[in-house]
Amino acid sequence: MGMHEDLVRLSEVAAGFSYSPYSRFKVGAAGLFENPAGNQKIFTGCNIENAAYGPTNCGERTAVFSAVAEGYLRLIKMCVFTPTETASSPCGVCRQVMNEFGPDAEVVCTCNNPDAIILTTVAKLLPNAFGPKNLGK
Repeated sequence: MGMHEDLVRLSEVAAGFSYSPYSRFKVGAAGLFENPAGNQKIFTGCNIENAAYGPTNCGERTAVFSAVAEGYLRLIKMCVFTPTETASSPCGVCRQVMNEFGPDAEVVCTCNNPDAIILTTVAKLLPNAFGPKNLGK
């Protein structure tokens, strides 16, 4: 199995861990990240809702935050899965977070329908993004 297939499979598994009792909209994410030493690792995440709504966290951000917490600061590719008939693109907040760590990262959105795949990049999802480059980083 190739890296792409691994990310798709792991994002589907991650969706199964979704804690979404309010929206009932499950999201799983799997991202390939790289640390400063050049080592690569896959991190997964799911959406985690909260009764207060504001503290809810999306699957993509859960994966990014897990990666960063282990020192993997470069996002290379993110796969997002929803058990729906149409693929769902990351929300605006997730796009901004992914831009922070991988403005050129690939983004693959999949669902139960194999013909409804979205293939794009963070840069296309968030054109003219504000990020580290704006602060001279």
